[in-house]
Amino acid sequence: DGADAMPMMIPPLGDRLDIEELLGRVDGLLLTGSPSNIEPRHYGGKNSVPPHDPHRDATTLKLLRRAVERAIPLLAICRGCQEVNVAYGGTLHSQLDQVEGLIRHREDSARPLEEQYAPTHKLELTDTGLLASLVGTTEVSVNSLHTQGVAELGTGLVVEATAPDGLIEAFSVRGSAAFSLAVQWHPEWKVVENPFYLAIFRAFGAACRQRLAGVV
Repeated sequence: DGADAMPMMIPPLGDRLDIEELLGRVDGLLLTGSPSNIEPRHYGGKNSVPPHDPHRDATTLKLLRRAVERAIPLLAICRGCQEVNVAYGGTLHSQLDQVEGLIRHREDSARPLEEQYAPTHKLELTDTGLLASLVGTTEVSVNSLHTQGVAELGTGLVVEATAPDGLIEAFSVRGSAAFSLAVQWHPEWKVVENPFYLAIFRAFGAACRQRLAGVV
């Protein structure tokens, strides 16, 4: 609803997926969250909390970089955010709860969904960044439902938002010809009821329509 776009699911076929043909048929790429984590071998890690999804890894890590190169709008959420960082050479904290100095970023799965997806901490937005330009402020509140997070930011990525503990929670791709944004939280949750979340999806949808119209 937020982007006013028609989704098309992409099967995790890895090398069997014709990336160029696929990207020739879409106007944007949305990388969703998932219960699975990226296999640590992709970012030089040693351990990671299962489950993993090697088929998704084999698909998205190649797909997303090519989408950016072809000026196809990109919005990456949660696991998708981590995928973008890894694809650009970044690393991840595989277990945030074991990193000294970080606040709790994981939801309580025993609580109702309304509570799990409720805002739990603030973010400081980069004042000259894309996110701040969308909402006209540098402080927002978001939900937090992740066990992993950005450790070292990938090459060519620009910080858009940080948590109170300094953890990078959003970034964009420097020099991208089209909209490119990765966020660690879940803006899809009741998107039409949250002005900040809605602004993200509306911007993504607008970029997709520009792509369709041949503006980008």
